[in-house]
Amino acid sequence: MKILFVGDASNMHNCLAQALRDLGHTAVVASNGSHWMNTHRDIDLKRGPGKIGVIKYGLKVLRSLPQMRDFDVVETCGQVFFDLKPGKVRWLFNWLKRHNRCILLGAIGTDYTYFATCHDGKTYRYSDYMVGDKPSPFVLSQEYIDKREALWGAPFMREHNDYLLKRYDGAVSCLWEYQVCYEPIFGERLAYGGLPIDTNNVEPTILDHEPEKVKFFIGIQRDRNVLKGTDRLLEAARRTVDRYPTLCELTVVESVPYEEYVKLLNQSHVILDQLYSYTPATNALLAMARGLVAVSGAEPEYYDLINEHDNQPIINVSPLIEGDIDAKLEWIVNNKHLLPDLSRRSREFVEKHNDSHVVARRHLDFYDRILNQKTKD
Repeated sequence: MKILFVGDASNMHNCLAQALRDLGHTAVVASNGSHWMNTHRDIDLKRGPGKIGVIKYGLKVLRSLPQMRDFDVVETCGQVFFDLKPGKVRWLFNWLKRHNRCILLGAIGTDYTYFATCHDGKTYRYSDYMVGDKPSPFVLSQEYIDKREALWGAPFMREHNDYLLKRYDGAVSCLWEYQVCYEPIFGERLAYGGLPIDTNNVEPTILDHEPEKVKFFIGIQRDRNVLKGTDRLLEAARRTVDRYPTLCELTVVESVPYEEYVKLLNQSHVILDQLYSYTPATNALLAMARGLVAVSGAEPEYYDLINEHDNQPIINVSPLIEGDIDAKLEWIVNNKHLLPDLSRRSREFVEKHNDSHVVARRHLDFYDRILNQKTKD
């Protein structure tokens, strides 16, 4: 099978493409390298700054189009998979649809559908944008206004969303949150793929004894700190260390080279990742593959989706329950003898559900189903 990925986020499509190649398929990634991450891509679509950058980028995209035709499957990274305004993205979408067998939405990040679902008051108990029936701290922050995230709900984004969703052949989601918001739209033409982790290249350091001190780890991304609830996790972690200074410590990492980040991560036991999620994301899963225990999102709906009822090693924290983060971190400190077992089970969890080859096979099964349906139609 020949598969083209257009766009990437957190190295997901690059990792998935490599697994598909390992399984004997042709996989090509056309992307901007996930912006600052500068991940591998076969067709470079990185955009430069200023008006000159826009012109050069447009020419680069046009010159790349001959390399983006005659594929069995095209999977896009969200609905804005080129660094262009929606109108130009729609023109390129139509070109890709005409020159390839099928085109699928990779439900990977925020778009109009997800944004609207977050605000419908019934699908999620909480999200990046709402906590219960109240706006999230991110929505109330200056950061939200400055970044103009509300544009996801603007009329021109709804028009873009409606146009594309009528023309995609199907969609594949990477999180429970995206799976549930697209089910009413795509029905049987939707599949859960999950986030791929290349476990073969992640050496685990499984904790084999009870540590004297629990080593908490948190990575700060300034532009996503309030959005993902890292600020609240950090505050709770500091309170926990203040209460139990002889039993735990905290490493806070911000804007360090990746090699140093990994070194500090490997010396830790527990990673604090996200607060407003139902599902562990890439950062938590990578840490779990290394043998760390993750404090993140892992709601019952997620475990039901992946049919996992035995091994549930993620420490789920809820933004709806006052003091829940403090209580969970305190539980970890007072039960640190359980960390070796949780460390082993965390690695096993990622190998079972998120190994890149497992995720690749899910995608291939879905691709086959969609292509067979198109043949019958």
